[in-house]
Amino acid sequence: MSQNYHVNNSTVNALLSWIEQDIVAIPEIQRPFVWKASKVRDLLDSLYKDYPIGYIITWQNPDARLKDGTISHGKKILIDGQQRVTALMAAIAGKNVINNKYQKKRIIISFNPIDEVFEVQNNAILNNKKWIPDISTVFSGQFSTFQFINSYCEANPEMDPEKLHSTLQKLQQIKHSSIGIIELNHTLDIETVTEIFIRINSAGVSLSQADFAMSKISVNDHYNGPIIRKTIDYFSHLMKNPAVFDNIKENDDEFTESQHFQKIKWVKDYNTNIYEPSYSDVLRVAFTFKFLRGRISNLVSLLSGRDFDTREYKEEIIESSFISLNDGVLKFVDETNFKRFIMILKSAGIIHAKLVRSQNALNFAYALFLLLRERELNQSEINKIVRKWLVASILTGRYSGSPESMFEFDIKRFANAEDPNEYVKNMEAGELSDAYWNNTLIDSLDTSVRSSPYFNLFLMAQIYHGDNAFLSKSIRVQQLIEERGDVHHVFPKRYLQKNGYNRRGQYNQIANYVYTEQAINLAIRDQAPNKYMARVKTQLSEGKIEIGEMTTVEELKENLKMNCVPDAIFQMNSEDYLSFLQERRKMIANKIRRFYEAL
Repeated sequence: MSQNYHVNNSTVNALLSWIEQDIVAIPEIQRPFVWKASKVRDLLDSLYKDYPIGYIITWQNPDARLKDGTISHGKKILIDGQQRVTALMAAIAGKNVINNKYQKKRIIISFNPIDEVFEVQNNAILNNKKWIPDISTVFSGQFSTFQFINSYCEANPEMDPEKLHSTLQKLQQIKHSSIGIIELNHTLDIETVTEIFIRINSAGVSLSQADFAMSKISVNDHYNGPIIRKTIDYFSHLMKNPAVFDNIKENDDEFTESQHFQKIKWVKDYNTNIYEPSYSDVLRVAFTFKFLRGRISNLVSLLSGRDFDTREYKEEIIESSFISLNDGVLKFVDETNFKRFIMILKSAGIIHAKLVRSQNALNFAYALFLLLRERELNQSEINKIVRKWLVASILTGRYSGSPESMFEFDIKRFANAEDPNEYVKNMEAGELSDAYWNNTLIDSLDTSVRSSPYFNLFLMAQIYHGDNAFLSKSIRVQQLIEERGDVHHVFPKRYLQKNGYNRRGQYNQIANYVYTEQAINLAIRDQAPNKYMARVKTQLSEGKIEIGEMTTVEELKENLKMNCVPDAIFQMNSEDYLSFLQERRKMIANKIRRFYEAL
């Protein structure tokens, strides 16, 4: 029985030379160098004291069979140890690292031979003759031990030349320090290697299958992997922070000269708070849309050349997989595609990211949009299908939890459906029957969680219909959400507390919420609904506005209707609170249903 891994010993020097010779590839995954400089200092100190620094874990690609029948042996991927290896390259070889703003930066470690201590370089060290300001000079081929000892002892007469010589030898011995290499067997299946990758990193920065896929992409120079990886990475970072554009342009000449850079540079002038995809979102959408699959582990298998039928690894599968992935990524980041998708979201009442808590629902909606675009459906049909499917998936929690199997199930059926509208109708018949609208949805509205998707769907419905805020005729719900307006309790919280409803889950029911202007909220204070609504009614006849903006009975009735507030609110006090909640849940559910059917 073959082992899953082999353990060997090497040296720091040998490992760094393998990196330089491209034998072992440090995958340019989404995370820039994340260690603090002090951690690099501590790593050097451990090596100097001959302490172990843990194992480096590598894995070679599965053997891919070429068209001529020969076997392709790929690079070894650094599965674990990237931060340590990068730290060593920075401190010993003097290489730059890329920080989280995509700026090239030196991490310079200094050494005091007298006290035998390491420190991160600072101005005080640069002005202190006892320190070697940059230890990388000691490891360079041009370093002369004899000349250094003479000049150092001249500046520091208290230092014994022989002791300094011994200390320098000990410092240089760091390059020959032993380091353990765990080599994963190249015959291991992708799923096992992915699981190992995730487990060994679980104690550090949280990693996922998407991280492993990004690693797999970035080490394949032959099929443009680094460019694809950077396109995904830079696009997602630009979405969140357009300011990194100048750093990317300044520090990555190779990428900025590529066509891929031209495809994403529009993002620096674009701002949306509706859909800000992470690198894993870009990867998942591109993969689902182009490969009609949901499991990211399958992407790693395909990029390795796996034939799922024969279980062999073939070079032609690697090539076709990289071509498809590249096309999917470029379709994702395309300016026209992305902006049209955002317009669809807005047309469904989604004007802010907080209205959709399920990133999975947004991701599938974009994958569906790209698929339907590729099928060359009429744009109005695409808009309708994507809107309905997105809202339906939020309503039913279709992609909550682990979405991969459902992603694959749905995308394949949309791809194979002669008329994608028919698949939507089939879903509606099974998932959105009258029983759902009249029972399930109403029961789901019985919650105090303000971020509930069902309350957000009610707000989306209000935005879609252009509803005014509670007791207002000039301010719409959309404007209050955009400006972070107040959510008001129809039965004021303090009023309910004074009348025995003391638990948060009682007075904070989402069926007790409406959006309203702050001035209206303050005017109502802690009065019973029958009290403050009586004042509203009185002002209609007297013409003196105290609460809200209503001036006619018709305006008031219409406002209550659009905010799903029962007409009986004029007579309600604390004794009617529970019946009010029941009635309003039904009204909200009906409004959401009308909203969905109108999409």
